[in-house]
Amino acid sequence: MLRTLALLALTAGGLAVAAATSKPPPGMGAPASAGWGSSTEPAPMPTAPNVPHLPWLQTLVDQAPAGSTLKLPPGTYSGPVLVNKPLVIDGGGKVVVDGGGKGTVFVLEANSSTLRGLHLKNSGASHDSDDACLNVRGDYNTIEALVISDCLFGIDLKQANENLIRGNKISSKPLSLGLRGDGLRLWYSMNNRIEDNEVIDSRDMVVWYSNGNVFSNNLGRRSRYSIHFMFANDNEVAGNRFYDNAVGVYLMYTERVNVRNNVISHATGATGMGIGFKEASSSVIEGNEIIYCAVGIGSDLSPFEPDSKIHFRNNRIAYNGIGIMFTSELGGNIAAGNVFEGNLTHVMQAGRGASNLNEWRGNYWDDYQGFDRDGDNVGDTPYELFAFADRIWIEIPPARFFKTSPAMEALDFLERLAPFSSPDLMLRDDSPRFKKPRKQSHERG
Repeated sequence: MLRTLALLALTAGGLAVAAATSKPPPGMGAPASAGWGSSTEPAPMPTAPNVPHLPWLQTLVDQAPAGSTLKLPPGTYSGPVLVNKPLVIDGGGKVVVDGGGKGTVFVLEANSSTLRGLHLKNSGASHDSDDACLNVRGDYNTIEALVISDCLFGIDLKQANENLIRGNKISSKPLSLGLRGDGLRLWYSMNNRIEDNEVIDSRDMVVWYSNGNVFSNNLGRRSRYSIHFMFANDNEVAGNRFYDNAVGVYLMYTERVNVRNNVISHATGATGMGIGFKEASSSVIEGNEIIYCAVGIGSDLSPFEPDSKIHFRNNRIAYNGIGIMFTSELGGNIAAGNVFEGNLTHVMQAGRGASNLNEWRGNYWDDYQGFDRDGDNVGDTPYELFAFADRIWIEIPPARFFKTSPAMEALDFLERLAPFSSPDLMLRDDSPRFKKPRKQSHERG
């Protein structure tokens, strides 16, 4: 009850204020220590280079007039750097800025600026001060063609709106997964475009309290969450490729997030999940290829808002352990035109008597056993999925380890052959597609 009241208060007050002003409620989200990690204070002007034997880039930045273009001679420069006036800084792909292993390497606290062709590396390792390669605190900036390496956090946007983050290559410090920082983080940052970036061997790409952002044609590999949304509404995730991450896209306490035409593959392990929902509402999952994951789509208490819907349309959900898993089922999901093939279990739905809570129509099921006598590509009889011995591992999660073991398969065979009780109906699709549609092509960049 207390959590529900807190969420209602936040939704009614805090989020509305944040969306209009991009100012966080007092005390929310500010790091424990002041300095470059805090979004509530101006970034301090650096007083000395972290790598004394290298030329200090801050000197050239200070000398450049506001609104000018600074084309840097090739070479390696020392950080830290603070840009607090509009500039175009172009390294031509031949400039390295070394943070010396201390603090944040580069802070952009200006509007209408461009950073291009720089290699930022070697930040500090403090989570308290959010040590990063690049901290962005301004609006209408372009950040493109950067290489980000050996940094705790990669690109960190704080109350930064209408920015373009394009064509950057981001990786973290070589730490264990839980100790890395986020490759890309948006905090109270609205209407940004995140395009054609590579985030590899990082921790997460996180979007907190940030609305109206577009993530398109990005590549994520070997991280924890490719994208994790929390209290973030009206965002778009389109045309991305996410491989070998623990979770592809996770929607937590969000509304109106659309996930379209992405490839999400090999989200494996005990928590592996292609797309996940936690108390999310009013979203569209469309045209995605979700393959070789422990769980293709996992949904908990979603859709959460009364009378809201989550639509699953024209996705290919294939060769996963569980295609779609609903827990704490509330209903309100509509699945139409999807392809289910090669999954060990197409759909798992917790709770009994919940088969009519969600709507299924026109999906292709590779284990459909009916006919199409009139040739209209619609099965003559409904597709029905029953739980026989599956109930053992559904209701006793540790038993899932034995899901495909010979003993469990034998139990399932005997239960289907001569059931001791009526099996539970998991779902019914009254108009199953008879022929599998062509595999959709996805732009891979």
